[in-house]
Amino acid sequence: MSSTAEVQAAEPPSDCALCPRLVDFRTENQQNHPTFFNGAVKSFGPVTARLLIVGLAPGLKGANQTGRPFTGDYAGDLLYATLSKFGFASGTYAARPDDGLTLVDCMVTNAVRCVPPQNKPVGAEINQCRAFLTARIDSLPQVSAMLALGRIAHDAVLRSRGQRVAAFKFAHCATHDLDGVTLFDSYHCSRYNTNTGVLTTEMFEAVFERIRRHLDAS
Repeated sequence: MSSTAEVQAAEPPSDCALCPRLVDFRTENQQNHPTFFNGAVKSFGPVTARLLIVGLAPGLKGANQTGRPFTGDYAGDLLYATLSKFGFASGTYAARPDDGLTLVDCMVTNAVRCVPPQNKPVGAEINQCRAFLTARIDSLPQVSAMLALGRIAHDAVLRSRGQRVAAFKFAHCATHDLDGVTLFDSYHCSRYNTNTGVLTTEMFEAVFERIRRHLDAS
């Protein structure tokens, strides 16, 4: 697939070549972890979803290993348990892409689709991948709520909607009206944030309580 075709699609090919640094890191991981997925990770969930959850990027031994967003690391343990609790997932999450888990009225994606070194994409990579996020949002005809996990995801969503980042301050449990779609913010459900107390299970669930009320009222 050519670069032009790539940026018009909602999902990049697994061997997406748009970001040289990420391609180099992928090649290194293919050598060091040959059994891993090692590719651009596609979104997970039905296109009829009213809720789109946007994370940062695949984790090296999470989605980069399994090929499914938030699958295989602690962030996924917390996210999918919470989705199940609030009716956005069915089946049993077992940290494998073949565990049979399905999402209900919800899709999960990332602002950057390829794993970055040290889990830190640079600005050029976030900007390059934004076309996929824009196309992904545009492809969801019923989306009325989006959840940004962390500031980078928050900024990526705003820019994908043509909004000024300065006009919408990121804060945990904040909400923002983006021309009829409500953006919810949460600290990222990473192990670092939970281990340091930046994010507790109760804080995370409080965000989903607001999302659930929003969708049930619509």
